Amino acid sequence: MTTFDNRKDAFENKFAHDEELRFKATARRNKLLGLWAAEKLGKSGADAEAYAKSVVMADFEEAGDDDVMRKVRADLEGAGVANAEPQVRAAMQDLMAKAVAAIQAGQ
Repeated sequence: MTTFDNRKDAFENKFAHDEELRFKATARRNKLLGLWAAEKLGKSGADAEAYAKSVVMADFEEAGDDDVMRKVRADLEGAGVANAEPQVRAAMQDLMAKAVAAIQAGQ
């Protein structure tokens, strides 16, 4: 193998690793978001866990975060939470930072 091939393989491996971490962080963020929203919806225990799982599954509807945002916002607004979108966006940003930190810490 040439040096160029070695560098190409290293870049491909790094890209694959970064994508895997991004997927894990997003899934963890979505679960945390689901638990956060479940608390606002008055859910606890198994109901909260089931709701969090439904938020994680909502992310597979389309690329990006819009599908998760729509689900959580609609559920919160349906429960009477006013001005839900900014709250959800702020929570998504905060929880992504927490999810990334947890993954980097090996948790």
